[in-house]
Amino acid sequence: MSFSSQPSHRPLAGSQSAAEENLINQSRETGEVVPSSESQNARQITKGEPTAKPWAHFVAGGLGGMTAATLTSPLDVLKTRLQGDFYQTQLKQLHAQHAAPPRSALIRVPRAAFVHLQETGQMLGSIYQHEGFRALFKGLGANLIGVVPARSINFFVYGNSKRILNQQFNPDNKEGIWSIHIAAAATAGIATGTATNPIWLVKTRLQLDKNRASDDPTRSRQYKNSWDCVRQTVRHEGIRGLYRGLTASYLGVTESTMQWVMYERMKLGLARREARRLATPGYQRTLFDDVEEWAGKFSAAAGAKLIAAVVTYPHEVVRTRLRQAPTVITDTGKATVKYTGLVQCFKLVAKEEGMAGLYGGMTPHLLRAVPSAAIMFGVYEVFLRVFGTTA
Repeated sequence: MSFSSQPSHRPLAGSQSAAEENLINQSRETGEVVPSSESQNARQITKGEPTAKPWAHFVAGGLGGMTAATLTSPLDVLKTRLQGDFYQTQLKQLHAQHAAPPRSALIRVPRAAFVHLQETGQMLGSIYQHEGFRALFKGLGANLIGVVPARSINFFVYGNSKRILNQQFNPDNKEGIWSIHIAAAATAGIATGTATNPIWLVKTRLQLDKNRASDDPTRSRQYKNSWDCVRQTVRHEGIRGLYRGLTASYLGVTESTMQWVMYERMKLGLARREARRLATPGYQRTLFDDVEEWAGKFSAAAGAKLIAAVVTYPHEVVRTRLRQAPTVITDTGKATVKYTGLVQCFKLVAKEEGMAGLYGGMTPHLLRAVPSAAIMFGVYEVFLRVFGTTA
C-alpha cells in the first residue's frame, strides 16, 4: 500500500468524505486499499507495472516466513516442548519457586505476566546451559521446510483467492468486504494445513524424540532422521498417520482467518487516515509518512496475531499432543495411543491438567508468534513492492 503520488484528479467541490471516497478504492488484485482506479491505472501505465502478479505472493510469503522463523526459532523450540508432556515437571518446579500472587486483580495480572516472562527466560537459559547454543535452533531445518511452503501457499492462495472473489462477487469494487476476506482466509488456511501437515508432524516428533531420550538416559532415540520418522510412521500407522492432528489444524483456520480479517481492517483504517491527509490541499508526502505507514503495518500485523492467538490457542496444544501420539499401558498390559481424536484430546487434557493445560506454552508462543507475524508481514510487503505489485 503506497501513496507515493497524489491522484491526478481532485473534486472541485464537496465534503472531505467525498474526496476520501475518490481517493480510496479497492484493488481487485488483493483487496488492498490504494488510490482510485483512474490514477492507479495511469500510474501503472506510466511505470509499466502489471495489474496482477500471482507468483509474487508465493515468493514474498516464503521469504517472509523464512526470515521470521529463523529469528524466532529459540522460542519455537521452547513452545513445542512446553506443549508436550515432558517439560511440565520443570514448569511445575518453577511455579513452586514463586509465591502465590496477591489477591488484588490490579497487581495479580501484571505480576503473573512478569512471572511467565521470567520462567520463559529461565527455561531458555536451561536449554542453552545443558544442551548448548545449537539446541535453541534444533529443528530449524525441518521448521523451514515446513514454514517456507506453508507461508508461500498461504499468501499465494489468500492473495489470489481475494482477487478472484473480488472479480466474481464485487463488480463495483467496494472496499473492505468482510465476506471476501473471510472466504479467502479460510480457503488459504485449509489448503495450507492439508499440504503441510506431514511436514509439521515430522518436525514435532523429532523435537519431542530428543526429550524422551533425555528423560530416560537408558532409552535411545527412536528416529534417526526425518526420513526415518516418515518411514516408521507409515509402517506403524499407515498414510493416515502422517495426517494426525489435521482436524486440529483445520480448527486453526479460525486463527488465521481472524488474523487476516483484523489485519485487513486495520490496514483499511490506516489507508483512510492517509487518504484524508492526501485530500488536504497543498499536502506533500514526507519521510515521516513512510515511517508511519510501515510502523502502522507492523503494529497491525502484531496486534492481529496477538488477539487471534490468545483466543484460539488451545487448538495448538491439542494439535501438538495428537502429533506427538504418546502411548499408555492399559490394564491388560497393552500399549495404546493416549489421544484418539480432537474432542477426546480436549477433554482428557482438561481433565488431567485443568484448563491451564490447554494454555501450556502460551507465553513463549506469543513471544515468538507476535513478532514473527510482524516480521513476516513486513518482509512480505517489502518484497511485493520490490516485485512491482501491492499487498
